Amino acid sequence: MFVLYLALFLGGIYLMGSAFNVAGVEGLVFTGGLLLTSLAVGLPFLLGAIERRGEDGKDSGSSL
Repeated sequence: MFVLYLALFLGGIYLMGSAFNVAGVEGLVFTGGLLLTSLAVGLPFLLGAIERRGEDGKDSGSSL
């Protein structure tokens, strides 16, 4: 999974950098790169929260 997130992150950075070389749709390419980079950073947090949803008191230190 790490390789996927890394590819999304680096792909987004590449798109943001290459937006200056594209004529006419600079804003669209930059926005796409920004969304890819945000997805690569936010997706692990979201999936981790979904995976741990429903676990009762694992991190609270309770002995029940």
